[in-house]
Amino acid sequence: MTISQGERLGRYEIRSFIGAGGMGEVYLAVDLQLARTVALKLLPANFVSDRQRMLRFIQEAKTASALNHPNIVTIYEIGQSGSVHFIATELIEGVTLRQRLMSASMELIETLDIAIQAAGGLATAHEAGIVHRDIKPENIMLRNDGYIKILDFGLAKLLRQQDVWREASTLVATEPGILMGTIQYMPPEQVRGQEVDARADVWSLGVVLYEMLAGRRPFDGPSTSDLLVHILDREPLALAEHVADAPMKLQRVITKTLCKGLEGRYQSMRELLSDLKNLRQEIEFQSRRKSFPELDSIHTTSPASRIDRTTTLHASKSTMLSPAALDATAPEKGRRARKTIESLAVLPFINNNDDESMEYLSEGITEAIINSLSQIHKLRVVPRSTVFR
Repeated sequence: MTISQGERLGRYEIRSFIGAGGMGEVYLAVDLQLARTVALKLLPANFVSDRQRMLRFIQEAKTASALNHPNIVTIYEIGQSGSVHFIATELIEGVTLRQRLMSASMELIETLDIAIQAAGGLATAHEAGIVHRDIKPENIMLRNDGYIKILDFGLAKLLRQQDVWREASTLVATEPGILMGTIQYMPPEQVRGQEVDARADVWSLGVVLYEMLAGRRPFDGPSTSDLLVHILDREPLALAEHVADAPMKLQRVITKTLCKGLEGRYQSMRELLSDLKNLRQEIEFQSRRKSFPELDSIHTTSPASRIDRTTTLHASKSTMLSPAALDATAPEKGRRARKTIESLAVLPFINNNDDESMEYLSEGITEAIINSLSQIHKLRVVPRSTVFR
């Protein structure tokens, strides 16, 4: 159905048409009571005609609306106006990941950042008992400030198996003429029509990560039958076939997310999130070492006073360095003269407890140590802006 500009659905006034897909039409609307702009998604009549199915969806959407995570779109209301069922959500200013993929190739760090944010949002949803079931580039929005938002939580549960095949050839109205494939991102168990759990989202996010890195999906084919055979029986090309300098650890992450057997796959999104964060930190650290080679020249000659460079630079342990420990010129009995440490860099602490609310401490502690070390006479503390360059 088409809604005209100015038409009202409950307290929402339609302003413009945004797009449409297999899950319904989306409009930009204004909440007249709260004076805020929202995205209003109208659910197709054939999806809402099954009362039991709608009740299950409403229950899951209510649960999703209670999720508080920066990478999950906020659901304001699930409503009905006459015969029209709709969902009101926050309006995301930005582009879909699909649009980003079509515009240009993506750098490794950018892909990892998107995957980490998506994994964080999905992990929170899984811990609340919600499986998305339809992770794909069309359902990931990239905001202009760098944050990503996962869309359409709960909507995939409305789809019956026969609806899924029809979804595979649904046109995306935001990008006219582009075929949107849901099947390409489905794990084997979902393709077979079996019950799915959080590991289905692990697979789908793995497909998205592979596509961001390689510029193509790991599973494809000229027909639906070929595609299904590929997903069920064949392994994708190794990531190194498309990305020559892909780190081996990244290849192992991809392989584990796309394991056809459930037991060999990541057993939780939180486990995948931990590996992705560790991988990003290793890649960033190696990049900083290449751009800041003097970090490798910092050393002392006395075993008794040697500072563990890995511990110091990674800042992965709560190591407090006193002025005396750093003053390599301080006179000490029975010790040889040591080379003066003239400069030092402190890299961010790592939050290893998976509690995202503690992330701010990683930066706060790092800054506090930098400020304290800056008070030491003749010691140059490298600014973070230089180290991160």
